[in-house]
Amino acid sequence: GPTRKMPLTASAMDFFQLFVPDNVLKNMVVQTNMYAKKYQERFGSDDAWIDVTLTEMKAFLGYMISTSIHHCESVLSIWSSGFYSNKSIALIMTQSRFEKILKYFHVVAFRSSQTTHSLYKIQPFLDSLQNAFDSAFRPSQAQVLHEPLIDEDPVFIATCTERELRKRKKRKFSLWVRQCSSTGFICQIYVHLKEGSGADGLDALKNKPQLHSMVAKSLCQNASGKNYIIFTGPSITSLNLFEEFEKQGIYCCGLLSTRKSDCTGLPPSMLNNSATPQSRGQYRIRMKGNMSLICWYNKGHFRFLTNAYSPVQQGVIIKRKSGEIPCPLAVEAFAAHLSYICKYDDKYSKYFISHKPNKTWQQVFWFAISIAINNAYILYKMSEAYHVTRYSRAQFGERLVKELLGLEDTSPTH
Repeated sequence: GPTRKMPLTASAMDFFQLFVPDNVLKNMVVQTNMYAKKYQERFGSDDAWIDVTLTEMKAFLGYMISTSIHHCESVLSIWSSGFYSNKSIALIMTQSRFEKILKYFHVVAFRSSQTTHSLYKIQPFLDSLQNAFDSAFRPSQAQVLHEPLIDEDPVFIATCTERELRKRKKRKFSLWVRQCSSTGFICQIYVHLKEGSGADGLDALKNKPQLHSMVAKSLCQNASGKNYIIFTGPSITSLNLFEEFEKQGIYCCGLLSTRKSDCTGLPPSMLNNSATPQSRGQYRIRMKGNMSLICWYNKGHFRFLTNAYSPVQQGVIIKRKSGEIPCPLAVEAFAAHLSYICKYDDKYSKYFISHKPNKTWQQVFWFAISIAINNAYILYKMSEAYHVTRYSRAQFGERLVKELLGLEDTSPTH
């Protein structure tokens, strides 16, 4: 749960600033003004530009965040006369001023001589966000490594033309998270860039389990010695990784796939489907030290690798039509924790900022801001302030936008 007690009167802005405080926003102001100055020295002066202020930077973020609630295809729709126009907030800043800030917006204006990382333009922000995640929340023992749903708005995909789809550039990165499965709070973010089609590119990442193993190690570098139980999908699950994690005091439970997983060191007899018909709930077990390989049958064979649960402990999977299906406790735990994350994705993935810039660092930045707001809402729901005024996720987002824009009325519109 949260590490600090927030007052009853805490606003959406107070929770958001646990992760994105004023000093981070002030740095964005300084870097944006520096970039604008350098840009104009190189390409000619821009008479319409005036240095951005902290108040304007907050309003700029507020406009961007508003696209996560109303899902307009372009943030500029706010000033239009169409369906997504929003006259109540459009008056705070003119469209031309917003576009100027958007043109020059930077988190890190210039590359230092020591920097080699491709995400240098937002790496300090990601580091700051990670420190805030660590200090604001203590996760539960059970956590999940996965890729959150951050794809295009399904409504847009269903209604746009093929030409519009082709115009959109594919994401050049993969975003992975370590997430508390009891609350949905995202504890750590890892961004893997697609830089060409080399061995470390995103194409290779989707095909080579050892690269997924690298992602898992990066996400769990702060988890050593805390007795966490990490749940993983087929692309990450492997015997070598789990044995390495066990030495660090990290325990695992993962679903195996003969097609997607690295099955090195696992007995082939457990990976092949038995020829004899099996009834639902039957399972076989092979052990090596603390590691158990479970092959469980339920309308198909499901294989699990774990060192977190005893294979002799019994559990059940409850199905609405079939009733209770017996299984090892590891299978029940895996299904329970993964289903919670699916519910989290269904509830929160639709609140990612809709603005789709072309630059990769900006795409990562807005995804990180979206995750920070979702985390802020989770802390809000766990605080006493939630019992005073119970805001939904959409209402919390609207309240945050109004507070960033400096509007006095912070009540939700619905």
